[in-house]
Amino acid sequence: MRIAIVINTSWNIFNFRLSLIRALLAEGHEVVAIAPQDVYSEKLIAAGCKFVPVRMEKGTNPFTDLLLISRLYKTYKRVKPDVVLHYTIKPNIYGAIAAHWASIPAINNVSGLGTVFITKDYISGIALKLYKFSFRFPAKVFFQNQDDRRLFLRNKLVSAGKTEVLPGSGINLQEFLPADQFKRNKRFTFLMVARVLYDKGIVEFVKASKLIQEKYPHVKCQLLGQVDERSRSGIKQQKLQEWLATGVIEYLGATDDVASVIAGADCVVLPSYREGTPRTLLEAAAMAKPIVATNVPGCREVVQDGVNGLLCRVRNAKNLAEKMMQMLQLSDKELEQMGQSSRQVAVTRFDDRIVIQKYLQAIEEVGNQVIV
Repeated sequence: MRIAIVINTSWNIFNFRLSLIRALLAEGHEVVAIAPQDVYSEKLIAAGCKFVPVRMEKGTNPFTDLLLISRLYKTYKRVKPDVVLHYTIKPNIYGAIAAHWASIPAINNVSGLGTVFITKDYISGIALKLYKFSFRFPAKVFFQNQDDRRLFLRNKLVSAGKTEVLPGSGINLQEFLPADQFKRNKRFTFLMVARVLYDKGIVEFVKASKLIQEKYPHVKCQLLGQVDERSRSGIKQQKLQEWLATGVIEYLGATDDVASVIAGADCVVLPSYREGTPRTLLEAAAMAKPIVATNVPGCREVVQDGVNGLLCRVRNAKNLAEKMMQMLQLSDKELEQMGQSSRQVAVTRFDDRIVIQKYLQAIEEVGNQVIV
């Protein structure tokens, strides 16, 4: 079959769907990546994909975004995929409509609900209506946690029969490995890996880091991730520079080699307001790192409170600081045990081979359907 994978950036396809692409190619399928062109587009071609560029404007303007339906429809008619896999909000909504018009079966993937379900305003209201209209069309809809699935069903955005829950995007357990031997840093290091967005809990992380360093000045608090000022929840570069000037956090920029940075941390932190199943926590778990995260959908799928990490209250910097300090005060043995429990969670629940098998089954099932 010819399988199209449609996401809002080539970077996203390369970083989060490469294992799936390799599995599809190994099964003899042809894979077409459809996304805006960026520096990762060539890497997708090198990995064995065909690449078709499609412009997708950043930001949230549903009226402008309606033009995306036309661009995707024309692309689907030209490429003629047997099945389309949609990821991220715009492909999920507008791609589902375009695939329906083009009579191509689609599988939608809700990997996180973003600001639509966090910030309530007229834009989120329009987005909900678009979800309700467009989600009539996919043959299947995958969710990454039961909370998101229930939310869609409660709001009557999708019919229950076409839904299924996956354990996130899964994690390659051979690429993200624990250290051969446990070693605690002399300067205990907390690492947050996330795009620099308000919804990821950056503000709370900065405030919590300040509270910790007032008591434990030797502790390092690091942030790794892309700045995205154009996102609805994006933090401006100027604001980030103001925080960096205080010396409270250290900004590491962005990297393709996330594993090497996680390897240097004692604990990974994610105070996000809501997630699908956060890839960064799967990477941390696979590498046997203890985790501090918010008790919200997505994060609590990965973190078992008191077992492989600690859960804190959302939008609460003081409580986040308390949990980080609790982690800091653990003995080496307790810290190592939490890390081992994290690895066990990754192995038993989030192996990407589980996810890939679900996709292969769904593609086989959906690809044989006749679209009316």
